[in-house]
Order: sequence, then structure tokens, then C-alpha cells
Amino acid sequence: MSDDIAYARIHPAIGIARVGNSTRDDGWFYGPEVPDPPAEQPGFYKDDQGAIKRQAARFRIYGYTADHRVVRELTVADPKVTIEWSVHVANKKAAWYEFTLPLDIPDMKDKPEPRRNAKVKDKARASLIVDPGPKNLVAGTKTVVEFTGGSFLGTAVPLGRMHTDEAGRLVVLGGVGKSRNPNGEGLHNYGNNDGWCDDTSDGPVTATVTVGGTAVRVDPAWVVVAPPNYAPDVKTVRTLYDALYDLFVTEGTLEPPKTVNFDRDVKPILYRFCELQWVNKGFATHFGFGGPEHFLAPDHLARLGSPSDTHQELRRQVYTSLRDPKRDGISPVPWPWIYGDGMTSKPAPTALLQYLTLSHTQDQILLAWMQGTFETKPWPGFPQHLADAPLADQPGLLDRAALDFCLADAFHPGCEVTWPIRYSSMYSEPLRIRVRPAGTVEPDYGDHLTQSRALGADGPLHQSGPGDLTRWMAVPWQTDTASCRSGYESVQNLGPRYDPYLPTFWPARVPNHVLKESDFRIVNKEITQTDEDGREAAFARRASWLRGLKGDPKQQMTQAAAEWDKFGIVEVREYTVGDGRFPERIQVESVPGFPLEGVSDNRNLVAIHVPAVTAAEDVLVAQTASAVLEHTGLSGEDVVIGYFDKVDPFGHDAGAPAEGGS
Repeated sequence: MSDDIAYARIHPAIGIARVGNSTRDDGWFYGPEVPDPPAEQPGFYKDDQGAIKRQAARFRIYGYTADHRVVRELTVADPKVTIEWSVHVANKKAAWYEFTLPLDIPDMKDKPEPRRNAKVKDKARASLIVDPGPKNLVAGTKTVVEFTGGSFLGTAVPLGRMHTDEAGRLVVLGGVGKSRNPNGEGLHNYGNNDGWCDDTSDGPVTATVTVGGTAVRVDPAWVVVAPPNYAPDVKTVRTLYDALYDLFVTEGTLEPPKTVNFDRDVKPILYRFCELQWVNKGFATHFGFGGPEHFLAPDHLARLGSPSDTHQELRRQVYTSLRDPKRDGISPVPWPWIYGDGMTSKPAPTALLQYLTLSHTQDQILLAWMQGTFETKPWPGFPQHLADAPLADQPGLLDRAALDFCLADAFHPGCEVTWPIRYSSMYSEPLRIRVRPAGTVEPDYGDHLTQSRALGADGPLHQSGPGDLTRWMAVPWQTDTASCRSGYESVQNLGPRYDPYLPTFWPARVPNHVLKESDFRIVNKEITQTDEDGREAAFARRASWLRGLKGDPKQQMTQAAAEWDKFGIVEVREYTVGDGRFPERIQVESVPGFPLEGVSDNRNLVAIHVPAVTAAEDVLVAQTASAVLEHTGLSGEDVVIGYFDKVDPFGHDAGAPAEGGS
């Protein structure tokens, strides 16, 4: 069997970089390269000036034999290897179509999406695309190549830079998180703001490689530059890797687990429910430490991990609590308590995508577990560092790690990428984006993009070029981040069953409710309390992560676009008291950069949507406020009452299209 290198591949197949505004030379870090990396020290993700560091995507090249075995990583440490990298990122958001809901779901069947910036016509639309062109870099040099040369409406917009590490691996840094409108127009919509651009981007990563003077074919990768990760150690219940793994298992190009192992397959799903306690108070109360469904409590976990018939009803109750759209309709009660692709303030009775459902593969794993047909053999877990993994496992670990910290709940539109990513036509093989050949021009889809055209054979889901993954996302990204809340409710449905904590949008990347550093210090006995009950109260308290924002929904979006770096980062802290009263690892919000003296911890906790887009909104707000405050017992600043276009995508509450909608 020959170990000759027949071809090479770049890994991760999809790399994730994230924007940050630190200007320090060391104001960046590598993104996850294994699925469960060790936590960084508190303060790691911001520099000493409070600016957010950029997350870099690092790409490696592995050589493969003709029968697809990994031979070795190719680096310039080998004098026989030469590598020249090429990266072509772009930002096409402003020149694409608006986002209302995912264009592939039933809600959008007869609702074509209009172009963003529709008043910019014909050839002038090229001025809406930030495209610095392809950039090349010889590995092993100390050269830094900037992604400059692109502009938006005549204003230069840098998209980041690249360099190589000492081994010649590619390191890609994205933009600095600056969103702008050269014409000075304001922000008014969570996802579609004409005249605006940001500095997220995406595009192909390619390489030219020779080994011993012989050229080697290299399968390309893709880089996505996304918003920051404000809770870097928390995974959502259904990650982007889960969604894509399910896609390729369903189509038969990847194999499902041959047997279900509790430690490897089941426990991680249960663990994620529990870990959302650090970013959402509803999950903290029910699934968190001391809660009725704290799966990780040792006695409870032992029962859940036993295939014995004695515990089958326990397993069954957990399994049947998970959402089955055909059974549950639009009920918010089944798990997980997370909004779905089709979330609206007035869902139709058939809107089965109002809330999130686990992937089919996840469901089949949990079904086998419920039935008791699973292994209990201990699983050692993923290595904490890539170098600790066997060579053959390293490419797969890189591919998974990049996607395990991305969201597939909900594509509304999402944080990193959105709904087109779930179509196999987007890929040349599992996880590897199909690159549009050089010189191939994408069709013009017209003034409106319809569902049939988007999903058709001549639609945009078959080949991708620079900027094609992120173009579907909110512009700018900060307006969507400021709209990611929990417990959205409309005034019509406010009542005794209203919960401001649940359901939730994307808490694993954009937290809802967090444990403040001052409360952690009480829990950890760094601040003395007169009684032990004070520690328990401090642990139970959660502050609104958005409490630094002021004003109505539009004012808050505007503030978020300017001050997104002032939000706290949820970090792992060690509980050092050693009495077992609280978890050994507690995730705590770093001190925010907003002026919060005298501000209620609950500011912006409650989001009440009123059905208006006209001046009548002020009247509705005034009429609603007293009833809301009486019902919740909160103060006025704790409640945001206004028109939230994120939950009214079609404007059917107002009887007219929502601002920025189609």
C-alpha cells in the first residue's frame, strides 16, 4: 500500500473568523481547533483597553494517498514543500436581497424578496459590493497581506488581513467590526438597512503546493468572517456541525453512528441543555445547577446513563419532552425552548417552524437511548489540543471544531451563516463548499428573488463565490444582535403565563441573562456576606446582558452598531471555595464597558411588541406600559415596548409591510 501523496486538502473545510476591534499586535487569537478546547483565562477575549480581540481562522494542508488516507500535514518546515496561499473574501450584503424569513420555508412561498438598495440600478450596483479581489501569500514569509482595495459607495472598507505562522499555516483575520453608512442614513430594521455595510465577509481559500518539485492538487476550503462570540465556551443544543452532519447522513455521504454510546453521543446533548444556564435564566432555573432537570447532577446522570429497565421511564420522559412539530404545533412548552426559522408574532396554526427542533440524527440517537439500546463503555472525549490527536483524526477534528461553535438555531437569519448552508448542492463533498469556477458569472435573478428561483436548478444554491454565504445575513450584523432576545411577546397575548426568559434567540452566541462578576465574587466568598443565603441568592441572580442599551428598539439598534464592543464576554471562572455548594466551573460576564451605575440589572429584560409602524405606536406604548408594569412588577426601564420588526416580518400586525420588509 503506497504512502505517496496523491492530493491534498485544506482544513478546516469551513473556517470561522470573527470580527474584533482591538488594535494591539496581539489583539487576536486562534479559533477552536478541537471540539472541546480548554477554557481561556478570564480577560482573554478583550485587551487591556476593553476592545474585543479578533478570532482568527487558521488553515492547514494535509496530504492524502490515492485511497484517501492521511499521510501527513504539509508545512514549510519540510524543505521539499512549497505553499502559496490565496484568499478571496468579499461582502455582498448590500447588493443582495432582503431577508424576511428563510426563503425555503412554506411561509415564504408567495413572498419574493426585493433587492436591498433597490434604488441603486444596473452597473452602479457594483458599488454596493466590497471586493478587494484575490490576495496571495507565500507561506513561511513574515509578510502580512491586507484585504484592502474594496469599497462601498466609494468609501474604502478593509476586510481584514492574512499571514502565515512559523509552519506556513494560513492565518485569516477578519474586519474590525465597523459598520457604516456613507450617506448618514439611520438604522431602522433588524436585518435590512439600505445604505449600510459592515466588514464581515466570506470566500474561498486555495493553495498551490509542490512536494519535491511536483505540483499536488489541493482541495479548497472556505472562510467565513462572522460577528463576535460573546459566550465562547457555550455550545447551542443544535450546532451548525450537527445540522450539516445530519444533512450528509440523510443523503448517505456520511455514516451515522454504528452504535449509540452514552458518553459520546447522548451526554453532550444533555450537557448543552445544562450549559445554557450561563446565558439564559429560564434554562438556568430548569436545567441549571440545582434545577429539576439538571442532567449533570451525579445521581441524576448515573440514572440517565443506565440502560436498565428501571430507568426507562425516566429516559422516556426526557425524550418525549423534546419537540415533535407534528404533535406539538406551535406550543412553546416542548424542549428546547429556542425560537425557530419561522418565528413570528402571529404564527399560523401550520407554522411548525415557530420553535427549534433537534436534527433527525440527534433525534435517532436519543430514541435509541430512550429504548435502552446504547453502550455504556466510557469514552475518553476529544483531545484538548490538536497535537494530542492521532494524525488520521486531525482533519475531521478541525472541520468539526470550527462548526461546533456556530449556530443552526434559528436561521432567522442567524449569526454566522443562514439557511442555504443546509442544501447539499452547496457542497462538492461533505462540508466543502462548491467553488464557482473563475470567470463564471452568476445569473441575474431580477429585482425580486422568488422561492422557486432560489431553490431551482439555475438558482444561487449550487456554486459559491466570494461573499456568497454571508450576503444572506443581516446588514449590519449589530442590528440583528441587538434584536436577539428572549420572551418576545405581543401585547395581545400578555397574561399570567408570560415568561420574559423563554423562548430565546441564539443565547449561546448572544446571551440573554448572565451572572455578573460582582455576584460571582459573593458566591466565591470574595465579598463577605452576613449569611449563606446571600450566596445562594447571588448565584440565582441574572442580569440582562442587553442592560447597557437605552431607548426604543431603533435607538438600541443604533447604539449597538456603535458600541457592540462594550458588551460583556461570558467567561469560565473557577469556584475555589471547595464546599460543593456550587459548580466547580461557573461562567461569568466580564464587566461591561457601558456606564451602568444606577442602572437596573433587569433593564431591557422584557420585550413587548406592539402592532404598529406609524405614529399610533406612541399611543399604543403608553396604553400598554401600565398594564405590563402591573403584570410583571418591574420598573419602566426594565421593559422595552415598541415595534419589533424581527417578530413581525410581514407586517401583518400592522396591516402593512414592516419597515424594511418586502
